Amino acid sequence: MPPLGHGVFFLSPTVLAPTFQTDSAIYPYINAGQFVTLPRLNAKPEIQPFLMHIVILGNGISGITTARHVRKRSDARITVISAETDYFFSRTALMYIYMGHMRLQDTQPSEPWFWKKNRIELKKAFVEKVDFEAKTLLTAAGERIQYDKLVLATGSKSNKFGWPGQELDGVHGLYHLQDVEAMEKHTARMRNAEYGMRNAAIVVGGGLIGIEMAEMFHSRHIPVTFLVRESSFWNTVLPVEESDMINRHIREHGVDLRLETELKEILPDASGAYCAAVVTNKAETLPCFFVGLTVGVSPNIDFLKNSGIEINRGILVNEFLETNIPDVYAIGDCAEQRVARPGRRPIEAVWYTGRLMGQALAQTLTGIRTEYVPGIWFNSAKFFDIEYQTYGDIRAQLPENHSTLYWEHPDGQKAVRINYESASGSVLGFNLMGIRYRHEVCDRWLREGTHIETVLQQLPAAHFDPEFYTTYEKEVSATCHILQQPQTV
Repeated sequence: MPPLGHGVFFLSPTVLAPTFQTDSAIYPYINAGQFVTLPRLNAKPEIQPFLMHIVILGNGISGITTARHVRKRSDARITVISAETDYFFSRTALMYIYMGHMRLQDTQPSEPWFWKKNRIELKKAFVEKVDFEAKTLLTAAGERIQYDKLVLATGSKSNKFGWPGQELDGVHGLYHLQDVEAMEKHTARMRNAEYGMRNAAIVVGGGLIGIEMAEMFHSRHIPVTFLVRESSFWNTVLPVEESDMINRHIREHGVDLRLETELKEILPDASGAYCAAVVTNKAETLPCFFVGLTVGVSPNIDFLKNSGIEINRGILVNEFLETNIPDVYAIGDCAEQRVARPGRRPIEAVWYTGRLMGQALAQTLTGIRTEYVPGIWFNSAKFFDIEYQTYGDIRAQLPENHSTLYWEHPDGQKAVRINYESASGSVLGFNLMGIRYRHEVCDRWLREGTHIETVLQQLPAAHFDPEFYTTYEKEVSATCHILQQPQTV
């Protein structure tokens, strides 16, 4: 018991380290859960924070999900650092800012007051170096930021493959807000120049980012030439029927789609500052005002080279998203699984996987070490007017032990593909073009290995298009049933 005449204050264990202020001295409180004696009965305790400091480098979906879920579970101090924007925004909506459908603030899921209210500190800074031994970040402005735990969520950067002229003004990727701002600047330049040039904008790379950029310029009535190295659009991912559908759709929108065509060089204008033309592998010279480099992305980790953290293409992590350095984690586009799960890639630069990583890591950071489990593969996109959803295992080339059922609408803009295991009939994956299915229904069928016949019978349960839209489940089931019948010879 404390001496008679002294005040008694008891605190249970906490992440706070209080000190007690008297008229004459400050007595630091160190051991939580013990009695603390105060010299006088009128002494007043002052609780001063002594919190674990979690620093999150990157304010994309991965980093922000981590911050929000840590805050739900802990009073830890949280700092989110980004050089891109002041506030988190939906990166998938960048194209709609350029197209005039949304403003930047419309893409921000949370109001500016949200962050202060939830005690999530936002700092706009460019981190140049990490001193892992000292647990310190060094910014371009010379500031030093210390952390107790560090989350690397630095995202991706647009690929460049050493093409001559790739650093000219007017040559940009499409990943950051600054890329959209560059497109806006050069759009004005194109309008003020010799308009009517057939190749005003040239987009290089036949994937999801490339077709987004082509649609963005097309929405401003800017002529677009689309260079795709493969023999058909995105045919490393899409089966032949879906790929052919998108080829047709791109050309129907007036885009000059050039297959089996590669970029060799970007030529400067007379000033030597701006791009003026590209040279292709077919020895063509195509004049232009803008070159979009959309040949994929790679982890944004250049500043971490030779820092002591283990990297390959991305920052290497285990199943708990832990790096080789204690108290340092990596999530999202910049993270690379040391051992990829069956059927999954070591790096998955997809919005929903980033969100799941953030949720799992928040549990680990707040005391419950949690494995990252990505679940059933899912992705979605839009090819001009054709919405695309994919669930499970759909490959460009059908494996020998897989079978497929495919239905396409006569208009050539809607299709359903269902893959299943040949021997057991268990459903393996769905591709949907211009038609929406419910995520939870497809996910359940895939997790349970539902038989293809049962899926076809229950197909209306997956329908998710808006009310009054035409449904096609009967046609899909009928066509697929016909495809399953043994053929007579």
